[in-house]
Amino acid sequence: MAVWSRRLLYVGRDYLGLASPSVRTLSNNLSEVGKLEAPKLGGNYDTGQMFLHKVFGYRGVILFPWLARVYDRDLPNKKDSSTKAIDTDTPPFSAPVGGPAKEIKGRTHTYYQVLIDGRDCPYITHRAQTESVTFLGNHSENTRNLYAIPGLDYVAHEDILPYSTQETNPLQHELFDKFLLHSEGHDPPFVAQDTLRAWQEKNHPWLELSDVHKETTENIRVTVIPFYMGFRENQQNNVYWWRYCIRLENLGEATVQLRERNWRIFSLSGTLETVRGRGVVGQEPILSRDQPAFQYSSHVSLQAPSGHMWGTFRMEREDGYAFDCRIPPFSLESKQEDPTEPQILGN
Repeated sequence: MAVWSRRLLYVGRDYLGLASPSVRTLSNNLSEVGKLEAPKLGGNYDTGQMFLHKVFGYRGVILFPWLARVYDRDLPNKKDSSTKAIDTDTPPFSAPVGGPAKEIKGRTHTYYQVLIDGRDCPYITHRAQTESVTFLGNHSENTRNLYAIPGLDYVAHEDILPYSTQETNPLQHELFDKFLLHSEGHDPPFVAQDTLRAWQEKNHPWLELSDVHKETTENIRVTVIPFYMGFRENQQNNVYWWRYCIRLENLGEATVQLRERNWRIFSLSGTLETVRGRGVVGQEPILSRDQPAFQYSSHVSLQAPSGHMWGTFRMEREDGYAFDCRIPPFSLESKQEDPTEPQILGN
């Protein structure tokens, strides 16, 4: 492991898995970024830690950790090691519809709120868009704004490849200088400013990552992270909004392509909706050995403060074999909102 801490880190697009036709000819032009450090096997990374994303290759900086509950349907429970398939036509929660289902025990795991280096965003080809956090904020009658903070992401502990740098301003993001301050002799050499602490506390309901859901079907792992966005008054009813982030990973050797999506959305108001369509967010992503992962975000609204979602992705291999990849069921829960407006930094 000591080798990591001494190795110079040079960034080329092919090395990071970010190659595209427009930059492939420049792959021999490398620039020194810093020195790779040994990944932490125990304990959390500190605020200000620079890193490379293990899957998507971008440079980033850690702002603060979240302790999430991970519900992994691939892991056996202590009381129930059954691997019986889940019926995707019924929700596996204590809901008024559906039958009995396997109960999944959550396990705590560390994720990090991070900033993405804007210089790397154009080369993250295996994500539908540069990740951003969107939320409605307060539901006061005078505002119907949708706030978006681009270049803000959530990264699991095992996806962090830490490195050190001598640069005093090593990352391009409009919030970097607002949130972090260079501190000579500190490790890492960037410390949180009061602005970051205040911003985290003020926007906690919209930023908080609490639940992560995972399930694997025929070597395709689907991870879902839901976020509550807020609600709006709409005539006689309140409309509640959530954002959900989905990551697909090909853990096998065969190349597969996502062809269709099939969602079931249950609302506490008693409605059950089915949504079908081609691809996701206008794309039919291909998961191969070269680019095994794809990530996107979408939104859903309910006329009730809670509900559930589950479904399948129709996947197709190069030989024409098609199968349904299960989307792990997850709950949509609203949160108590602060009567004051959120503190907005960014757009």
